[in-house]
Amino acid sequence: MTGMRDIQHESLSHDPVHGYIPFISTVNRDREVAERDLIDHPWIQRLRQIHQLQTAWWVYPTAEHTRFQHVIGSMHLASRATETLYESLKNVVPDVPSRGYVECLMRMAALLHDVGHGPFGHFLDEHFLRHHGLTHETLGAAIITRELADMLRGIRRNPNSCMEEGEQLDPEQIAFLITRPRLEDEQHGWPRWLHMLRSLFCGIYTVDNLDFVLRDAFMSGYSSQAYDLERLLRYSFFSSAGLTIHRRGIDALVRFIRVRSELFRAIYFHRTVRAIDLTLSDLFAESKPYLFEGNPLENLEAYRGFTEWSLLIDVSRWHKSDDPHKSALGRRWQDFLARKVQWITACERNLVFIAADSESASIFSDPEMVEARLRKRLPDRFADWPLRIDLPRHIHRPNALAASSGQNFLFNPAHNRTRPLTDDQVFRTLPLSQRICRVYAQKDADPAFSAAISDALDELIGPAASDDLTNM
Repeated sequence: MTGMRDIQHESLSHDPVHGYIPFISTVNRDREVAERDLIDHPWIQRLRQIHQLQTAWWVYPTAEHTRFQHVIGSMHLASRATETLYESLKNVVPDVPSRGYVECLMRMAALLHDVGHGPFGHFLDEHFLRHHGLTHETLGAAIITRELADMLRGIRRNPNSCMEEGEQLDPEQIAFLITRPRLEDEQHGWPRWLHMLRSLFCGIYTVDNLDFVLRDAFMSGYSSQAYDLERLLRYSFFSSAGLTIHRRGIDALVRFIRVRSELFRAIYFHRTVRAIDLTLSDLFAESKPYLFEGNPLENLEAYRGFTEWSLLIDVSRWHKSDDPHKSALGRRWQDFLARKVQWITACERNLVFIAADSESASIFSDPEMVEARLRKRLPDRFADWPLRIDLPRHIHRPNALAASSGQNFLFNPAHNRTRPLTDDQVFRTLPLSQRICRVYAQKDADPAFSAAISDALDELIGPAASDDLTNM
C-alpha cells in the first residue's frame, strides 16, 4: 500500500496536543475492520461521557477533556513508540511478529486501555469495582475478549504499516498488555516480545502517561509543553534487558517524572479536588444501590450505559422521588452538583519518602491511625468534632513491589553496558514516593479547631515547610 492508497483509506483527527492524528477509516476487503469501526463503537464512544480528570474538572474550568480524547492520543503515541522501538525489539527478539502486527496491536491496546472505566474513573475502582474483585483494567480485559474480540481480529492495517499474510490480532494479547503484571502471567507462556511491549503500558513512561501528562498539563493551564517527548522517544530502545533509555535521555526522563509528580500534587491531589472526592465518597456509598445493581462483569450491557452523564442526570432527578430516602439523597446530590462541598482543608503536610525510609511502617499509611493519634492531642472541647484524614500517595520511582518495577533500564555508553535504571545518580535523586497528609474539617467549623489540628499534627510530624493552603 503506497502514497495515494494510504490517503484514500485514512482520516485525520486534529488534536491540540499531538497535531494531526491519522487513523484507518475505510477498507475494501471483505471481513476487514477499519480502525474507525473500533473508534466509533459504543464501548469507545461512551468514553466521551467520562472525564479524564475524575473530579478535577470541577476545580479547573478548562480541564473538560474526556477519556475519549486521551485514548485517541495514546493510540497515536503507540505508533510513535513503534516507529522508534520496533527495529531494536526485532534485534533483541527475532521471532517478534511483523512491524504491522506490532503496531496494530499497540494501537488497539492503547485505544482500549481505558475501556473498562466507569463514572469518575479511578474513583469508581476504589468505591465500587473493588468490592466485586475488579479494576477498570480487569473489566476492560473482559470487554476486549468478550465484546470486541471479533472486530479486533478483523484489523489488518494502520496508517503506517500492514500486517503480513496469515497474521491476525489476538485479543488476549491486547488484554494482557493493558493489565498490570501478575505472578500467574509467567505460567501462561506469553512470548518474550509481548512481555517487553508491556513496559510501554505499565512501566515508568508509557503510551498512557506520556499522553495524559501532556494533555492534562495543557488542558488545565498548567503547561503547554510539560516535558520533552521527542528527546524521550529518541533515546529509548529495547535492549536484551527490556525497555532502555540511553544516558543522553535521562534528563528528559527525570523531567517527565517530576512534571508528572507535580501534576499529582497540583491537580489530581489538589485540596479542593480531594474535598470534592470526600463529599462524593459519602454520597456514593449511600447511592450505590440505586445506581448500579450487581456485578458489572455479569451485566456488561448495563455497564456500557453507566457513565458520568447517565449518573449525573439520574441523581439530579432523585429529589423528586416518592422514596423518602432517595429523595433525601437527591437533595444532597443537588448540593453536590451546585459544588457545595461539605469539607474544607484544616491543614496539610507533604511527606517525602526516600530509599532509606520505611513508608509502610509510618502511621501516615493508615488514615484511621492518624486520626486516632490526632484526636489524642486535641483539646477536650474538640475531641469529638468531625474531621476527615486524606493521605493521597504518588510513586515517583518504583520499588521492588510496584507494577512498573523491572520494566525500565539504562544504557551507559562509557561502559557499553545496560544496567538497572536505579543505578543512575540523577534518577536516584528522585524520592521513592510522596504522601500528602491532609486533614479536613467541616466548612462551618470554628477556626480555632483548624489551629488545634495544625498544632496536633506538628506534634506528630514536625512543622512543615510547605503548609500550602492556596485554593481555587
